[in-house]
Amino acid sequence: MSRVAIYTASLINSNAITPQNKVTALTLSSIIIPRWTSYEDTSIPINYYYGLHKRCTSAGDCAHFPSYADCHGTDRYFCSMWRSTAWLMSFTLVIEGMNIVAFIVILAGGPVKRMNGWRMLGVLLLLNAIIQGAATSLVQYLYDYDDRFFVGWSLGISWVLATVSWVITVILAGIVVVGGWYLPPEGGYEFLK
Repeated sequence: MSRVAIYTASLINSNAITPQNKVTALTLSSIIIPRWTSYEDTSIPINYYYGLHKRCTSAGDCAHFPSYADCHGTDRYFCSMWRSTAWLMSFTLVIEGMNIVAFIVILAGGPVKRMNGWRMLGVLLLLNAIIQGAATSLVQYLYDYDDRFFVGWSLGISWVLATVSWVITVILAGIVVVGGWYLPPEGGYEFLK
């Protein structure tokens, strides 16, 4: 019964009501909201925001990003890194969907699947966190070393959401692995008298 509690709590914290649902919601929000980096211009009251797919201003103007000029000019490196980040973040949504299916299969699969399922689930959760961590690291690297990000730019709320998402996923993976490793098997055999 203790394994059922661990898997159920992790599923709820992972996908349904709290953290994993929040993990998936955080990931989806970070992809949709165009605020991976932001720039506040103090000389004129306007802010600029870069999202994974759009570049917007505080005036409400948005354009496709990175643009054709960004990708075919002298700054192809930035374009390929930014597009790689967008692809990695989209791929994490696929893995998060696989996590939901894995939780359901393990919970509905009986004692044997619950006893052995933690290995596969732990790997999926860690894979999700690694890929999402790589995406946020690419943006952090560009923010630190690309010339387009000068004083006044900062990492935005979407980057923070993605970072929180993969940190929660690492914690959930740890809970699942520790629970699977250390908890006694559920049920077991009872001697007949």
